[in-house]
Amino acid sequence: MRTSPIGQLSLCKIREFLREPEAVFWVFVFPILMTLALGIAFRSKGPDVLVVGVQEGAGAEEALAALRGVSALQAELVDPETARHRLREGKVALVVIPGDPLVLWLDPARPESRPARLEVDNAFQRAAGRQDPRSVETREIHERGSRYIDFLLPGLLGMNLMGTGMWGIGFSIVSARMRNLLKRLVATPMRKRDYLLGQLVGRTVFLFLEVGVLLGFAGVVFDVPIRGSFFALGLVSVIGAMSFAGLGLLVASRARTMEGVSGLMNAVMLPMWILSGTFFSTSRFPDVMQPVVQALPLTAINDALRAVMIDGAPFVSVVPDVAIAAGWGAAAFAGALYLFRWR
Repeated sequence: MRTSPIGQLSLCKIREFLREPEAVFWVFVFPILMTLALGIAFRSKGPDVLVVGVQEGAGAEEALAALRGVSALQAELVDPETARHRLREGKVALVVIPGDPLVLWLDPARPESRPARLEVDNAFQRAAGRQDPRSVETREIHERGSRYIDFLLPGLLGMNLMGTGMWGIGFSIVSARMRNLLKRLVATPMRKRDYLLGQLVGRTVFLFLEVGVLLGFAGVVFDVPIRGSFFALGLVSVIGAMSFAGLGLLVASRARTMEGVSGLMNAVMLPMWILSGTFFSTSRFPDVMQPVVQALPLTAINDALRAVMIDGAPFVSVVPDVAIAAGWGAAAFAGALYLFRWR
């Protein structure tokens, strides 16, 4: 029986991957290290304590007594010159100057100044005998899925799918072109379509291991939940990987040097790193940018992954997002098939 060229190319892609320790590191180890670092840096913790200075002088001890009863504040006694330096350097959120009236010395440009002013004002008003006319109850949420790491992990997964799909395929093709390996394939009965499809199939072989290792690590170390079905999560991951692999094929279809393909890869990937909501919500961008942001394939995959993992959404509800990514992948593959050159 004649051996399928797609099958042989897929095996070749697998062997090529396993023989490159750097590729194994970037696909499996680097996402875990990034998850660990960001998970620790943005771990769930109590609110930051605001450091407040109380300037020496008459009434300073009474002011310290009023402020030290507030858990959100850390009050310390400072002389006038030290108060100026510490406020200028941002080492204190504000400085209290006792007197009548009481003076709160602060820098309005610093984000911590406003909550510090509110806490200090409440502390002094209550110390003076203020009674709140209405009682307010505080209810706190400590549910899995509401933490930053729960929001971050789907974005890291989407970014990893994009990076390994584009870099892995793009570099592989350009490296083969530079070593004249592609030129030798012209003499075979293999078609361009077979070669490009072989690259796509080879990309998916390690996909589930790649996704499983990252999700397993995040689940064990940070207790990140997966509320949706594994089928929906796997399907979104496969479509995302195929979409980005198609973009990798398109970028590498004519590139002849590593420098050339690196520049093209960065030009395609950098806007998505910034705009697609990997590390923060896309709602931070103005409304005029939202059509562009929402049309990006990484935005669609990140939104679909978060819907499945955090909200437990079924696959049907993320079909519009998946369709955007699939459309990008199909268009990129068609463009690569048209533009690809062996030499």
